[in-house]
Amino acid sequence: MVIGAVICEFNPFHNGHKHLLDKMREDGCDCIVAVMSTSFTQRGDVAVYSKFTRAQDALAGGADIVIELPVVWAVSSAQRFAQAGCEIIKALGCVNRVYFGSECGDTDALIKAEQATLDAGTDRLVKELMAQGEYYPSAVEKAVCQLHGKEAAEILASPNNTLGIEYIKSLRDSNIEVRTVKRVGAEHDSEYTDDSFASASKIRKDIMTEEFNADFIPESNTKDNNPAFYEFAERAVLYALRSMTPTDFEQLPDVSEGLHNRIHNAVRTESTIDGILSKIKTKRYTLARLRRILTCAILGITKEHQAMSVPYIRVLGFNSTGELLLKNAKTTSTLHFIVNVAGMAENLSDNARKILEIEMKATDIRTIFEKSPTACGQDFTKGIIKV
Repeated sequence: MVIGAVICEFNPFHNGHKHLLDKMREDGCDCIVAVMSTSFTQRGDVAVYSKFTRAQDALAGGADIVIELPVVWAVSSAQRFAQAGCEIIKALGCVNRVYFGSECGDTDALIKAEQATLDAGTDRLVKELMAQGEYYPSAVEKAVCQLHGKEAAEILASPNNTLGIEYIKSLRDSNIEVRTVKRVGAEHDSEYTDDSFASASKIRKDIMTEEFNADFIPESNTKDNNPAFYEFAERAVLYALRSMTPTDFEQLPDVSEGLHNRIHNAVRTESTIDGILSKIKTKRYTLARLRRILTCAILGITKEHQAMSVPYIRVLGFNSTGELLLKNAKTTSTLHFIVNVAGMAENLSDNARKILEIEMKATDIRTIFEKSPTACGQDFTKGIIKV
């Protein structure tokens, strides 16, 4: 059996995602594993639909089993996001390939670009550029351009390419093959549409403004009319942030060099999330990084949490093929499986319990961002999805 895996957000699941899963199937995958972020995302935003809805849509759209990428790492940098997803995939002990969408669609070119980023000279130049005020992604792109040429640097200029390079790095110590599928239709974050394709950000914006075009998602998607957006609960976020001290902010991931003081001051003087972000943003800190920091603040995620290794594998749903993989993986996996949260905490390590508690907290907190807030405790009440 050829088992392919994809690390994803499916926020929401759309035609571009189905295209990727279809290409995996065409490429010979007998089973498709989706390692999916949960209640909050890598750009530091709340997931538009719950992890249970998105898992259901992923299974209907071509995945055979959906595994949770815990929120602790789902709201981390591209490097940590990729590392955590790949940790889960490697721990399964049965995955042959990892796939990802990219702008270039050329695996060999991505591997060459990855090697350029690992060059010692590149590393030294990146540190020099960051000391001059460049933020990390820009510093890497400029260093690679200077030392390895424009072609390699141009690959790093596209977000899905750079995330793919992080997957390649994270799987370098394994026997898992990496394959990329060229993205089709609208570009990442594009406001424009192309035939039946639109970017996830465009779809989310249209959902927010109630101008959503259902042609951009598969017909099998769950019809969820209760989306979540930060704007729906901004005052609750402000309350949480204003309850924190500079020391609290200092413990958050990616906070260094006095940034905690800037955040604390902004939180106390600004009355909107956008105002806070505008006040603390500098050339060195991207908006995505700052949004992740604020999200970690309201969820209680610290540097210590993100420094941990993934301590378990939690299954959100599967079909008959995924169920077979799950049975086999229980003999090959190096991590403990969680299929049902109820009663599992007592069997977990201290670190695993900490990560699971944050996950359940994130599930509960996400509900206040919904258009019509729903009840807490969904990690216990929803149950595993079987199709």
